[in-house]
Amino acid sequence: MRAAGRSIGLSQPTIARRLAAFEATFGGPALFDRLPEGLRLNAAGEQLVPEAESVEDAVLTLERRRAAASPVLSGTVRVSTGECAAGFLARCLSGSTTTALPTGITLELVDSRQTANLARREADMALRHEPPESGDFYISKAGTFACAVYRRRGADTDAWVTYTDEQAHYAPARWVQRQIEETGKPVALRASSMLMHLEAIRAGTGRGVLPCYVGDGHPLLERLTPPIPEIAAEYWIIVHRDLRRAACVRAVIDWVKALFAEQRDVLAGVP
Repeated sequence: MRAAGRSIGLSQPTIARRLAAFEATFGGPALFDRLPEGLRLNAAGEQLVPEAESVEDAVLTLERRRAAASPVLSGTVRVSTGECAAGFLARCLSGSTTTALPTGITLELVDSRQTANLARREADMALRHEPPESGDFYISKAGTFACAVYRRRGADTDAWVTYTDEQAHYAPARWVQRQIEETGKPVALRASSMLMHLEAIRAGTGRGVLPCYVGDGHPLLERLTPPIPEIAAEYWIIVHRDLRRAACVRAVIDWVKALFAEQRDVLAGVP
């Protein structure tokens, strides 16, 4: 129940009271078994799950379509993406580009490696490496981030900065691992985020893979390779179709598309 409270923003006592009141409306057996470790849905409760999910789907659809019907160009738009794309969008809010987000909109960037549930409006939009295989979504390719190897300018280090063992399936991690195996050079650091990699490379700890938009613009870094095609990162805009025409969401979609087009050479690592 504590986890449920965190998820919906209510206290544990409030949830307990509401569940008890909900059960009382049925006038029959309890829907949950009260156990020392928490509540567990029992057989009576399980019978209501399909209908409850149908009601939830209807309410969520109503909320998405209500939001889409609003013509007001102001409010918060929540975008779920990884730290690389989130960093790019964040830096483009500063006015350093010719493409501006409408002043009435607040962008909320959520760094998440898991795909947000857009149907439940955990986010209004997602920016991901791959489009979903199913679902009622508007999908559009935004563009591609090129990546290359960088080190601190003038530093004499052959050691590598790479990802953790749990992230060994990432394309950059696989590519770096091949370089390590072919050259026999050591690993100076394994770290789970691009920011950690950037700080280690900037400090001279080792060399590593960074997005070209990050490495090329950093005064302390030098690029050691051309962009590496096999680890280029594609990004796709994903929005639930019910929300696609919401004024705020539409404005953010157009802004993201314009940014990727305007910054194409920077993202591609073109000198």
